[in-house]
Amino acid sequence: MKVADAMTPESDLVTVSLPGSRDDALEYLQEREFSSVPVVRSTEAGERYRGLVSRDDLIEHPDEDDLALLMREVPTTTADATLHELAALMLEAGTRRVPVVEADDGGTLVGIVTITDVIRALAREEVATDAEVGELCNGSVNTTYTGTPLPVAEREIGLADVPYTVALDDDAEMAGVLTEPDIVAVAEVVEGEEDAGASMAGDDEHWKWESIKSVGNRYVPTRNVEIPAEPVSEFMTADVVTVSKRKSAVEAAQLMITNDIEQIPVVSGGELAGVLRDVHLLEAV
Repeated sequence: MKVADAMTPESDLVTVSLPGSRDDALEYLQEREFSSVPVVRSTEAGERYRGLVSRDDLIEHPDEDDLALLMREVPTTTADATLHELAALMLEAGTRRVPVVEADDGGTLVGIVTITDVIRALAREEVATDAEVGELCNGSVNTTYTGTPLPVAEREIGLADVPYTVALDDDAEMAGVLTEPDIVAVAEVVEGEEDAGASMAGDDEHWKWESIKSVGNRYVPTRNVEIPAEPVSEFMTADVVTVSKRKSAVEAAQLMITNDIEQIPVVSGGELAGVLRDVHLLEAV
């Protein structure tokens, strides 16, 4: 399967142009809930792709207004590349989205392809693999207690550098899963307060909340984020989708797409044995 068969075409993309400002990107990153926007520049030969600007970039450089200095270069691919080649590129570069450009004309943007596009192709069996969940999942699991205050759980997620935590009950049994989007959904933007309570950073500190960087849609420069102090049990997903080690990568991909999730706890003999993330499925491709 080719990248062209899985990507979102340029006609369906929103782009921002150079020269430009921070506000040009904010319109889409905030109001339309995008995580990143391709940056292009007009030339005599037409528009050419120049980079991506994301929430990460705006958060890490709150005082920078020039779009050219905010954007970052990321690896690109071409429409005729295979999904096997794309998966290898994503794993090597540690990226979840890759711009698609024309290889022979100086970089005309023709689309963008994401990790979800790859997982969807795997779920539809459009990519061949015989891998099983047990070969791909990570046996190390990030966990927290159901009674842990949400701000503490958020910090645990950030320190573990994963977008989830499995919540354990009083008997140390899996009771639910808390993800970054769950936290973002209840976070409140606070502006102009010296003491923001259970917030992740003071007004004069650098932004530290990775979940806002990755998936948040309420970010506003120089503002702070306050997280409710109630326990994890009030915000987690209790009806957890699980998968066994013997299931195929295709079946796991189908579960992810059907349930709109990026990670699935892996069980063996009724016990929690690991976590399978969408990035692990790239290895199957």
